[in-house]
Amino acid sequence: MRKPRDFDAELKALEDKARELKNRKVQQLGELVIATGADQLSTDELAGALVAIAETKDTGKREAWAKRGATFFESRPRRTAPTPTRDRRSPSGQSGGTQSPSGGTGSQ
Repeated sequence: MRKPRDFDAELKALEDKARELKNRKVQQLGELVIATGADQLSTDELAGALVAIAETKDTGKREAWAKRGATFFESRPRRTAPTPTRDRRSPSGQSGGTQSPSGGTGSQ
């Protein structure tokens, strides 16, 4: 006879995984703000700049920002941070440490 599935335990595990991924995303976004020097801006300035970037539909500007962001990351020496022992087979949605929506970093 087959063992019944514990749906409650599976749901809790999925919720814990989602919470962990959200926390990692928030941490990585904070690291991105610091790495770019944007932590020197006031909260209002940073929020305003991010809102303007998010609202921009001009693909030319977005491509220029993406190129500038890629150049920023390529020019910085990579630090190897100690990685906790986790199950690396699980998909994370985040790769390479930091990822910005539509490559939108910097301003022009």
